[in-house]
Order: sequence, then structure tokens, then C-alpha cells
Amino acid sequence: MKLTKFTHSCVRLEKDGRVLVLDPGNFSESAEALAGAEAVLVTHEHADHIDVPVVVEALRSTTGLAVFAPARVAGQLQDKATGEAARIHAVNPGSTFQAAGFSIRSFGGQHALIHPQIPVVANIGYLIDDNVYHPGDSFVIPDGISVQTLLVPLHAPWSKSAEVLDFVIGVRAPRAFQIHDGLLNENGLKIVEGHVQRLGAKYGTEYTHLAARESVEV
Repeated sequence: MKLTKFTHSCVRLEKDGRVLVLDPGNFSESAEALAGAEAVLVTHEHADHIDVPVVVEALRSTTGLAVFAPARVAGQLQDKATGEAARIHAVNPGSTFQAAGFSIRSFGGQHALIHPQIPVVANIGYLIDDNVYHPGDSFVIPDGISVQTLLVPLHAPWSKSAEVLDFVIGVRAPRAFQIHDGLLNENGLKIVEGHVQRLGAKYGTEYTHLAARESVEV
């Protein structure tokens, strides 16, 4: 499949002329990523992972577009796009389903802790075609499977570099690319990515940086 990274955590996957988009948030080129999409997977409710007005507009303008998200996100979208509610689906951890010709498995269930005084929200990680794993805002390692392509949340208010590195080491995917990098400047990227590349390689993971709108075959 073809994987295209957009700014921050938005990723577009294409296979056999069909398109699946993950986490089109408000830091990303979401409308561009959604062009021609048949399905959208949303990991959780934070705006940097779902730009609600853009997704609602895509639902209204694209016949057949389906959205899969945690129950609270699905409910919010159904309230805003009542005519398209039948195409908005709630996802729980441990689910398997098809979307835009891709096989999906869901993992996790909870956003990583930011602070004890900040409420924890639902978060779903998605494994696509037993290949690409998008964890959303968590370091949940999917059980019982071997990830081939890992999308690594490089930096967030809820993480530190040691946790990022342990996630990469724990998953041990052959290849990895970054997501959740929208808050890092060039200096921060250089430091964090240097650690991921060096330590990941010790455990069999080849890490590669992707620029916004850059594509690779996986």
C-alpha cells in the first residue's frame, strides 16, 4: 500500500485505488488528505486528531464515506451530521472490521495520562492489513501480532523520550515513521529522532523521517 504522511498525526493509505485516512486533525492538511477517501479512522476526540467541521463536511459531500471512531466521537459526529449517522460507526478495542477494502483490528482503549487532574479519554489504536499500526495517543503495544510498519508518536504533552524509545523497542517493527511531531521544531526533531533511529536499530527497527505530504510504499 501507499502511505502518505501529513502534518502531525494524519496518515493517508491507498491500495487498489481505494483510500483510508487516519486522524485528520486540525494541525494537518485534513481536507487534502480526505479527498477521495472511502473511510476515516479516528483514534480519539482531541482536535489535533479530528477536525470535526472538516470531517462533517466530508461526510456530507462524499457519498459512501464511512467514519470509525470511539463511541463518544462517533456520537458527536452523529449529532452534527444527522443525515449521515448511519455511516458513522463506534469502535471498541478488540474489534475487527473492513474499511475501504482494508482489514482493521483495534487495540488499546485509553489515552495516555497527561496529568491526574486532566480527564482521560478513550483512545483506539488501529492495525491496518496486519501491517501499519497507528497507536493514536498511547503506547499500547498490540498483543498477539507482529507489526510491520510502526507509526511512532514522537512528542506530546503526555510523553517523554524514554517512553517513545521503549515503545519502539517493545513493538520491534521492521520499519517505523514518525507521527505526532507537530509541536517539535527542527532542533527537537533532530534530538528525538536521533535517539529513535540509533536505539531502534539495535532491536531491528529501521526508522525513517517523512516530510509532510511525502509518500512511501509499505
